Amino acid sequence: MPATAKTTTKTTKIRRTHSDLAFQIVNYTLISAFTFICLFPFLNTFASAFSDNHAIQSGKVVFFPVGFTLDPMKAVFMDHSIIRALYITVFVTLVGTTAQMMFTILTAYPLSRRDLKYRAQMMNYILITMLFSGGLIPGYLLIKNLGMLNSLYAIIVPGLLSSFNLIVLRTFFQGLPDELREAAVMDGCSNIRYIVTCVVPLSIPAIATLSLFYAVGHWNSYFGPLLFIDNPDLHTLQVKLRAILLLSQHTVNINELTQQNALHLMEESLKSATIVFATVPILLVYPFLQKYFVKGVMIGAVKG
Repeated sequence: MPATAKTTTKTTKIRRTHSDLAFQIVNYTLISAFTFICLFPFLNTFASAFSDNHAIQSGKVVFFPVGFTLDPMKAVFMDHSIIRALYITVFVTLVGTTAQMMFTILTAYPLSRRDLKYRAQMMNYILITMLFSGGLIPGYLLIKNLGMLNSLYAIIVPGLLSSFNLIVLRTFFQGLPDELREAAVMDGCSNIRYIVTCVVPLSIPAIATLSLFYAVGHWNSYFGPLLFIDNPDLHTLQVKLRAILLLSQHTVNINELTQQNALHLMEESLKSATIVFATVPILLVYPFLQKYFVKGVMIGAVKG
């Protein structure tokens, strides 16, 4: 019988010095404190949205609702102007993000090609737009002369291309192997087909990350809709939220509420309920893009 050899595995333990332990304690403490500072306003607002107004005014609401009530949220959902503003914001976010990504991809890919003539000069013009702009009044006059005032085009068209995101995506495209394009050209693949079938699938992390940036920017856009749109029927959710927080241009539809509930429906809880209503939808998008966001967070970084 052959002798069986016994294999022993040795586990090496890394000894941590007192300085390493102190560094970890300080590091975790600072991260926890920073996380708490970021989460506290949202948790407090969320609790206030479902709390009685007297508890809010007395300062009893911190992290959990006090005097739980659904009247503020009912009032928000019963206000047709807020629901209309939500639909407009969703439409602008979807259409604007799709159009922006299309223009960004179609501009970044040619600029990533080393055989493109005058590529450096075109990049210089793009960089200039990051440093200088025409200003507020010329921008408003341009939108007015183009006939886009009081239309959704005024908040979609001017931001179709972001210079920063263009440079980021261009840098990502430059990292794709040239051999892939040469093989595609030999198979008779056109540039558009190569972008759709090869470049876009390989760039999903970058595209998803930039799409998240574009979507959050459209969802939180406030100054553009306020400046270019006077029609209340075209106000976005952020403009409507401003009106509510300023206690102006807002009326609550209470036809289906009893008079007793209407008397208890106070402004502080209504403000919090509207903020939650405007914040939660965009927060629900992040979990679906998280895995791509983690992969694409280092887009354009210099690799050693």
